Amino acid sequence: MADRPTTAFHWFLPTGGDARDLGGAAHGTGIGGASAAAAPAGRPATLGYLTQLAQAVDQLGYDAVLTPTGAHCEDAWITTAALIAATRRLKFLVAFRPGLIEPALAAQTAATFQRLSGGRLLLNVVAGGSDAEQRGYGDRLDHDERYARAGEFLDVVRAAWRGTPYDHAGPHYRIEGGHLRRPPEPVPEVYFGGSSDPALDVAARHADTYLTWGEPVEQVAEKIARVRELAAAQGRSPRFGLRVHVLSRATAARARQDADDLIAGLDDAAIAAGQQRLRALESVGQRRMLDLHGGSRDRLWIAPNLWAGIGLVRGGAGTALVGSHREVADRLAEYRDAGVDEFVLSGYPHLEESYTFAEHVRPLL
Repeated sequence: MADRPTTAFHWFLPTGGDARDLGGAAHGTGIGGASAAAAPAGRPATLGYLTQLAQAVDQLGYDAVLTPTGAHCEDAWITTAALIAATRRLKFLVAFRPGLIEPALAAQTAATFQRLSGGRLLLNVVAGGSDAEQRGYGDRLDHDERYARAGEFLDVVRAAWRGTPYDHAGPHYRIEGGHLRRPPEPVPEVYFGGSSDPALDVAARHADTYLTWGEPVEQVAEKIARVRELAAAQGRSPRFGLRVHVLSRATAARARQDADDLIAGLDDAAIAAGQQRLRALESVGQRRMLDLHGGSRDRLWIAPNLWAGIGLVRGGAGTALVGSHREVADRLAEYRDAGVDEFVLSGYPHLEESYTFAEHVRPLL
C-alpha cells in the first residue's frame, strides 16, 4: 500500500555469548536452566566483541539492535549504555522485566538513556516466562499476575513520562507525589510480546509494536488480526514485529547444509534435555514454538524455508528462515504482506550473519 510505513530491520546482540553452532555455547541455550547457562560460550559476550558487532550493525544500516534479558545473559541496561558512545545512529531495543525494577525508576532510567544516547532508546517489556527464574530474582507472582502487573507498570511509566506530578494507587504499585522532572524526548516506543490472553490484553493497551516469534505465516497473520482488533477497541493502532533467525546462502542446498551443521553437535540426550527444560516454562509463546516440531529432528521443516532446528535446545525464538538469498527475501516479503512492519533478525554467529543478510537479502527487499 502506498501509505504503508517503511519496513524496519533490526538485529540482535547476543549478550549470552555467540557461537557457530548450538552445541551448548550459543546464546539462548541457557534459557530456563542454570546448567545450560553455565556452559562456556564459543565466542564470549565481551565488551570488545559486542562493540564490534554493534558498530558493524550500525554501519550496515540496521535500525536497532535487540538486547535480551534474563539470567542467561548480561544486564541489558548496562551493556547498551556501554555501547552508546561506540555507535552513531543505531537504536537500542532494551529488554527488561517490569517486576524487577520500580516503574518510577524505570521511567527515569529510560529518560536518562534517551538523553545520553540522543534519542536512540526503544523498550522491550518482558513479563517473564519462567516462574522458577522469576523466583530466583525474588519475584513470586505467577504467569497471569505478571502480565497484570506489567500493564499497571506501563500505566505508571507513561504517567511519569508526561512530566507532570501524578499519584497512582493500584494492586501492585502505590506512588504519592511522583514527578519526573526531565521526561524523555522523544518518548521511547514500547515493544511487547506474548501469546496468552493476558499478554494480548496488555499489548492492546500499551504496545507501540507487538512482537511475535517466527511461526508459519498463517499463524502470524491470525495473531496480528487478533491484536489489531483488541487494540482498535482501545483506540490504538500498533505496528507488528517478527522475531526470527535467518540463514541465507548463494544456494538453497548450501543453506540447508549449514543449517544441519548448526545442530550437528546435538545428540538425542542433549535434545531431550533441552525439550524438558523448555517444556517446564510457563510461556504460551514458548509452548507454541515447541509444538511446531515436537522435539523431533524429522519435523524441523514446518513451512517453506521455515526451519525449527534452533528450537530443539534454544529458548525464545526457535525458528529460522533458511534458503537461498532470494528464497529468504521472498519469505520475508510474505510476512510483510501479512502485516509485519518490523523484523528482529539474528543468526549464528551474529557478526558474520549480519553482513550476509545486509549484503545479499536486504537489497532484494
